[in-house]
Amino acid sequence: MHTKKVTKAIIAAAGFGTRFLPQTKAMPKEMLPIVDKPVIQIIVEQLVQAGITDIIIVTGSNKRAIEDHFDRSDELEAELRSRGKDEQADQIKAIAELANFVYVRQKGTPKGNARPVLNARHLIDDEPFFVVFADDFFRSDVPEPVQMLELYERTGGSVVSFAQVDKDQVNRYGVADVAEMLDESSFRLSHLVEKPDPSSAPSNYAVAGCYLLTPDILPILEQEKVGVGGEIVLTEAVGELAKQKPVFGRVIDGIWHDAGDKSRYLEAIVDYALLNEKLGPSFRTYLEKRLSQG
Repeated sequence: MHTKKVTKAIIAAAGFGTRFLPQTKAMPKEMLPIVDKPVIQIIVEQLVQAGITDIIIVTGSNKRAIEDHFDRSDELEAELRSRGKDEQADQIKAIAELANFVYVRQKGTPKGNARPVLNARHLIDDEPFFVVFADDFFRSDVPEPVQMLELYERTGGSVVSFAQVDKDQVNRYGVADVAEMLDESSFRLSHLVEKPDPSSAPSNYAVAGCYLLTPDILPILEQEKVGVGGEIVLTEAVGELAKQKPVFGRVIDGIWHDAGDKSRYLEAIVDYALLNEKLGPSFRTYLEKRLSQG
């Protein structure tokens, strides 16, 4: 199937990160480190692996650190090279060259997780685009955006990422109502139900925070329909799109991490630390010793 190439992504990064106060009083939650790499860099690197060249980061106040992180730092690079640390200098330089970065300040009411898309609307034109929330990411052999891109190229329709959760947890997420399975990890979406009661949930496929959307979603979002919590909600707009055109779901093959939740953030750090070639062996030994002590 002939599809338009996907080159743009919107990263929603305007939240206050109140769950991590006081740490996030001055530091953006998107800059919380997973060992030695900010969450938002992990997300950017995965988008780049899917062929994204232009990344629009929608920010709020106190987010300057994000811009600084993806900017060149000639002084730091020169300092590292003067000390013979060329590898680290190259690494710092490469971060700024991952993609073309554009920053947009979030504004407007009603608020909601669809607002960043409307704020970046003028930069999208008539193209498909990713929308990513800078909390959720997967550790997987094939990056989450690449898995979604494969389904988009196969179907030509919008794609939402999903993860299977325990039935008693579905009331925390947008949940898929499946119309038909295409294969063991892909399906056509009938509808999305926002935070359903576990007893009536249509499935245990939870929205995992990444969308690959066709421009057909934009007229729906521009209506600014108020939904759950008096906000404009992206899952509700996608559910409405699914009534008009085929929308698909991809159950991502990988380990789902949520850096917006304290407990799951710690799990992500442990997961990545254990896999680190330098830190992993000694960290595993420490954990085993610590756990044996009760």
